[in-house]
Amino acid sequence: MRTSLRSTSTRTFLGWPALVAVDQIRTRRPVHTSGIPLLVAGYLLYRSAGSFRSPRAGGPPGMSAGMPEQLVVTGIYARTRNPMYAGHVVFLTGLALTARSPLATLVLAGHLPWFRARVARDERRLRTRFGREYDDYCTAVPRWLPSPRRVCRGRRTGARAACASRTRLAECA
Repeated sequence: MRTSLRSTSTRTFLGWPALVAVDQIRTRRPVHTSGIPLLVAGYLLYRSAGSFRSPRAGGPPGMSAGMPEQLVVTGIYARTRNPMYAGHVVFLTGLALTARSPLATLVLAGHLPWFRARVARDERRLRTRFGREYDDYCTAVPRWLPSPRRVCRGRRTGARAACASRTRLAECA
């Protein structure tokens, strides 16, 4: 994770929680433990998806820094196309539930359309870079939430295998 506030991950996992914590202390609002599992799960999803993606995709660590060299369609990426962004959203949901403050709720509400737009922009770039291979992947794998019926199965031969061609989509349905 880059430590600049220009980095989405720094803002999500350090900046916003620090600001919300200061607000909690200032307003003397209690902390609710019900959101803590989502904080942990969101961060772990983000980290594990990033750790899985980085050695397989090549290129820079994130889409804002440049394009991957390969499309990753295995592991968690065979279940959801955006596990790192989903980790951000799960974490921010946990923050809102833990703080139950107007600020934390506003942070979450403001980031939902931002992530949706960011994903749409990334998808356009990936479609330009990988073409039909990316279109096939989008057909086979949901954007956000995994679906047990749409999980890619079958033979895998390399990073581009599962769900990468229309002839193999039957294996992914």
